[in-house]
Amino acid sequence: MKRSLEMERVNGVLEELKGHANPHNLAGMGRYGIRVDKALGVPMPVIRGMAKRIGRNHELAQSIWDSGIHEARILAPLIDDPAKVTKAQMESWVIEVDSWDVCDQLCSNLFDKTVHAYKAARAWATRDEVFVRRAGFVLMAALAVHDKKAEDAPFLEFLDLVSEGSTDDRNFVKKSVNWALRQIGKRNLSLHDAAIRTAVVIDKSESSTARWIAKDALRELRSEAVLARLQRKDLAERRRR
Repeated sequence: MKRSLEMERVNGVLEELKGHANPHNLAGMGRYGIRVDKALGVPMPVIRGMAKRIGRNHELAQSIWDSGIHEARILAPLIDDPAKVTKAQMESWVIEVDSWDVCDQLCSNLFDKTVHAYKAARAWATRDEVFVRRAGFVLMAALAVHDKKAEDAPFLEFLDLVSEGSTDDRNFVKKSVNWALRQIGKRNLSLHDAAIRTAVVIDKSESSTARWIAKDALRELRSEAVLARLQRKDLAERRRR
């Protein structure tokens, strides 16, 4: 009985997704480099609304992920329970990722909230599979934004991996390396300085990809807006001490 009720709920979620299918959206998704052969064209606000209504459900998340439907694999990390996610699950899911948007949603809505996040980021950033490697750097970016209490040390380690990954000219990888560099540099003044030093070194590379990553990051990190925000943040933190 319990099994049949679980399957009924899984089928209900998948049918709801299919009910929101909009084939007209697929062409636009494709233009952004999103893989659409298993997609329904469901808008992101609809998926987020479903996630809010469903709530956390680890087992349901696993079952809808297993469906292989593109939007189900975006919904799954929104409803999974980070406390129940294992290293084995993370590895199993990440190697099945075949589109950058699923990769980014997975890392920024679930994996970055697990106890395995930092280790996974370091490990995946050195892997060769395009979306696994992207996941490593996206995780770095997500942790830089979301883990407010972390010390600087792990992010300084990430900058070493950013340097190593900066010559990977695959589009989905190079953009994630750039993203990680920028987000780490916007975390606080200390990491801002470290990220700029890293970018300056990368900018001297013979690799055109590395130079693009560096120049794009430096443009943002050296902007008056970013520096002013970090200075305000630093002042507020010193006043709280």
